Amino acid sequence: MKLSYQDLRQGICCIDTFYYRPNLDGCYLIQQDDEAALIDTGTSHVAPAVMELLALRGLKPEQVKYVIPTHVHLDHAGGTGQLMALLPQAQMVIHPRGARHMNHPEKIVAGTIAVYGEEVFRERYGTILPVPEERTIEAEDGFEVSLAGRKLRCIHTEGHARHHFCVWDGQSRGLFTGDTFGMSYRELDTEQGPFMILPSTPIDFDPEAWHDSLERLLRLNPTQLYLTHFCRIDQPALRAQALHREIDDYVAIALGAGGAQRELQIRDELTRYYRKRLREHGSRLSDAEIDEVLGMDMELCAQGLEVWLKRREKQG
Repeated sequence: MKLSYQDLRQGICCIDTFYYRPNLDGCYLIQQDDEAALIDTGTSHVAPAVMELLALRGLKPEQVKYVIPTHVHLDHAGGTGQLMALLPQAQMVIHPRGARHMNHPEKIVAGTIAVYGEEVFRERYGTILPVPEERTIEAEDGFEVSLAGRKLRCIHTEGHARHHFCVWDGQSRGLFTGDTFGMSYRELDTEQGPFMILPSTPIDFDPEAWHDSLERLLRLNPTQLYLTHFCRIDQPALRAQALHREIDDYVAIALGAGGAQRELQIRDELTRYYRKRLREHGSRLSDAEIDEVLGMDMELCAQGLEVWLKRREKQG
């Protein structure tokens, strides 16, 4: 994989992982003096590009102290084991609910293969290596690590996944948000600014918890958001407003669907919803162009809402 990255200043670089396409998925290098950390990793295919960037930045592998996946979904954490094998002094910092999946990835691998098949899995994710337990830090809510005195704080944020945290960097006043602050693709930017998309990917969509997580993060008064999907955006409070609205709209869309083809109905309604929202946002993309950018996400979001409905029905 070729190296493509953006220098965002303040010691932060966003590396494009080329997951499906350019500008969809990124991971971050934070450098402070002679120490560094990685936040999210992309898939195992990204490891050579990360090592190339380290060399370009004058860093040796042993200067990376931490590898910090925000959660264990494989577009965020699939490359963790590969990178840990290449970074001899690094420790993995992970949510306590996600640690076992990184130490023993057999279950998450089997589940992903069951969905996509062996060939597609290997092409998309490569080999998922386990992370040794002795190099694992289970980060409780509020846990901090230090890079040459620069504090990075892990903040538990449910809503998208129960094993999710965000990382607060007080020096840049930025949040590394994983999926909690949604997705924002540059192809969808307009004169009104970035466009926000809520990822209700299976299996842990929780609307009430998500509202709470967004409000908790805003209390830090961040000035910028470092999204995994994709790169840096500003005006966090304005972006949160859009996501609060989408959480409620997702619930309404899910509850309004029914019948044997409920998941398909949800997907189609989400597609219509985002086409309309993008028109309101000033997008000049055609329906076909919007669907090309958002098609995979609409499938995954519909699956997540269907899982949420089934869990809700089971609970009575």
